[in-house]
Amino acid sequence: MELQLPKFESVFSIDCVIFGFEGGELKILLIERNEDPFKDWKALPGYIVKQDESLDDAAERILYELTGLRDLHMEQFHTFGDVDRHPQGRVITVAYYALLRLNGQKELRPVSQIAKKAFWHPVNDLPKLGFDHTEIFKTGFNKIRRRLSYQPIAFELLPEKFTLTQLQQLYEAILNKKLDKRNFRKKMLSYGFLKELDEKQKGVSYRAAKLYKFDRRKYAKIFQNDLSPDK
Repeated sequence: MELQLPKFESVFSIDCVIFGFEGGELKILLIERNEDPFKDWKALPGYIVKQDESLDDAAERILYELTGLRDLHMEQFHTFGDVDRHPQGRVITVAYYALLRLNGQKELRPVSQIAKKAFWHPVNDLPKLGFDHTEIFKTGFNKIRRRLSYQPIAFELLPEKFTLTQLQQLYEAILNKKLDKRNFRKKMLSYGFLKELDEKQKGVSYRAAKLYKFDRRKYAKIFQNDLSPDK
């Protein structure tokens, strides 16, 4: 007789921590929930994973349904499994994060009734969030702070052409501290992967600053040289 093993009952959810940068401010993508629990609360875009879909597929679906955003490269960064984190029972959530350039982004439009609206909110003025989403946000924020020290993630948030002031504003927003302007610029330019363009800012009321681009090839070359054991 074939042994009949009991089936496990598991509920998983996805929560998305999406960062953007605009107008000198680092922002986080939030929704206003339209169903209980935490109806009318601000929250991260998140929902329950269907039984017949993978976690990655669920992350893409949930982000699209709650915000209208598609085709983002998201990465898992943490799993949250406190027994009482959801008022309806045991729900384990897998958190994903992404970095997004906001210049020229389309309007956010939820396509399901789960969210009343989706919007960008400054990270330095975070409202009270439903569930344990404040903890999830803080864990994601610490993740990008750590990555900033060893990967060029700042350039995923900046426009393709940017000023050194914008670059410094982004570093200050992520690190949550003021940086010395002269030392910051000297250090950034010394790396060799910022390409100075023969262009300046347009449409500004103050003195237009020089524009730069991130040279990914130069960065890769420098990075490989640093890691090579025979250099």
